[in-house]
Amino acid sequence: MTNDVNRQWLLMKRPEGNIRKDDFRLTESPIPAPAQGQVLVRNLWLSFDPTQSGWMRRDTYIPIIPLGEVMRAASVGQVIESKHPDYKVGELVQGAFGWQDYIATDGAGFLPMRRLPADMPPNLALSLFGITGPTAYFGVLDVGQVKPGETFVVSGAAGATGSVAGQIAKLKGCRVIGTAGGKAKCEWLKEELGFDAVIDYQSENVGSRLSEFCPDGIDVFFDNVGGIVLNEVLARLKLRARIVLCGAISRYNDSTPAPGPANYGNLIVTRSRMEGFIILDYAARFPEAIGALAGWLKAGSLKQREDVAVGLENAPDTLVRLFTGQNFGKQLLKIAEPL
Repeated sequence: MTNDVNRQWLLMKRPEGNIRKDDFRLTESPIPAPAQGQVLVRNLWLSFDPTQSGWMRRDTYIPIIPLGEVMRAASVGQVIESKHPDYKVGELVQGAFGWQDYIATDGAGFLPMRRLPADMPPNLALSLFGITGPTAYFGVLDVGQVKPGETFVVSGAAGATGSVAGQIAKLKGCRVIGTAGGKAKCEWLKEELGFDAVIDYQSENVGSRLSEFCPDGIDVFFDNVGGIVLNEVLARLKLRARIVLCGAISRYNDSTPAPGPANYGNLIVTRSRMEGFIILDYAARFPEAIGALAGWLKAGSLKQREDVAVGLENAPDTLVRLFTGQNFGKQLLKIAEPL
């Protein structure tokens, strides 16, 4: 072990509006000792995801984080000590280990601990091969049911999930339009990922640009943002369109619930479907998604981008980046190198 203390970020307040650094407190405690049936894991990488905002505020598909507890997060770590028959010292494992240096765990939880394949880099285990890639895969193919020749729109297109979702739709023969914030992100989507068109919501009118790029309407919308973009898409649906509700990051930090989209009635007129999904429902099929994603990545037909911060002390600031549009790709934080 390289440290003699366990740094931990505790959730101390329910956020009111935007998440703030003073919602958390950094503490130090002794490194825990694993009991029989447990392992001691040293955290190496943390994943940052918009859904963490919901975990801090209310019960969702998993219970709310109790105040005074370690902030919850998906992570990759290394087994430092093992009293568990299935795990050996030195192995890399993935689970929900939270914002801390060390954890003694039996591996149970909403993200059960699993061993990383020997050839999988820990950052990829939390990005493309973590929750991000499978979310895009099942959202596009199972919920969106895309077909060749369809018009596919994705919001938050330069984000971790949106960028992969758009590329999968392209691979399946769709015409893909994305929304993103800022010139650099929009250029990356067009020039590097091959999107057919991109709308900069910071400088362009989303509705008028959607009308320009989708004159015959929209077949599938993969929504990571909600709000204005969702409402504008609802006004431009084709017959039997599908809206995939993956996230609503524009609303996560609202102090009071925002009104529903004014154009939702167009779902009736166009006989369309709007469906939300939770990636944990597809856990049994993760090998299918990871196999397909790995194949596309190896062939060079799929690209991914990571935004990597460094140092556990920077965890709160790293989470805030998700809600200010600062992150470019999958937001990760590197804590340490394997021993």
